[in-house]
Amino acid sequence: MKKKIIYELNALYREPMQVTGYEFGTGEKSVCVVGSMRGNEVQQMFSCSNLIRRLKELEARQEITEGKSILVIPCINSYSMNIGKRFWSTDNTDINRMFPGYHEGETTQRIAAGVFDVIKDYQIGIQFASNYMSGRFLPHIRMMRTGFEDIETAKKFAFPYVMVRDTRPFDTTTLNYNWQIWETKAFSIYTTDTDEIDRQSAADAVKGIEKMLIAQGILDSKVSGGYHYNAQVLSDDSLVSVRCREAGIYENRVHVGEEVYKGQLLAEITDPFEGTILEQLRAPEDGTIFFQHKAPLIYADTAALKLV
Repeated sequence: MKKKIIYELNALYREPMQVTGYEFGTGEKSVCVVGSMRGNEVQQMFSCSNLIRRLKELEARQEITEGKSILVIPCINSYSMNIGKRFWSTDNTDINRMFPGYHEGETTQRIAAGVFDVIKDYQIGIQFASNYMSGRFLPHIRMMRTGFEDIETAKKFAFPYVMVRDTRPFDTTTLNYNWQIWETKAFSIYTTDTDEIDRQSAADAVKGIEKMLIAQGILDSKVSGGYHYNAQVLSDDSLVSVRCREAGIYENRVHVGEEVYKGQLLAEITDPFEGTILEQLRAPEDGTIFFQHKAPLIYADTAALKLV
């Protein structure tokens, strides 16, 4: 393993922010894995740390294919991570809306440019991502429909679902989109949580990456555990949203991944002052819980759950 500085940002009153990468194997740029870009993406960083530990073991056993190299960057935004702030600590901008970056631009544009210069030529790019919706997800692989998406390789992770969605205007400045435009096979991995640790889904994600690397000839090893699915491919309209009418205290009555039937109670919203039930959310049809809101408070007209 080689530990190296991918990018360094000097600061007036703090130590320089260093983006650190861990390189395994030698040779062609085969796979790059990126962890947290936002200050609350603790699960994403934790998943990368699990992957680094596993790759150390595989490299020690000489199970990385000769002529192949793997780069893992567990965290790009340690400044925001240190203070628990989701976006860049001084101007509240999002690094994952700044790619491919600009070396003479704002701070987050410079960080994006410095990192992208290093990672843009890898054959496969994997990002441990988080969604703008705060909640728990059923683990899945996600790709944008750019014309460069690779569904067959996505299935090799053996995750339950592969989500392929249409691009929106702001997607053009994300890492996943720009990786694809630079002809990297790009995949976003969503584990169960973001700002809390879920050891099982992190471990399963690492196993999924290992399975894909074996299938692509980048690893010469055997793997047990993790997911064992022939992934179901979903699109934007494959999910059914369950929205609430009322605002208040929110409590789930089911779990992510649970199969539910039409009419089943999914969640309740209660009055925060009087404790009376304001609304009961019920399944509009049979399905599986793909996403659920987890914060104790919820606004009116929020997508509280999504079903496959």
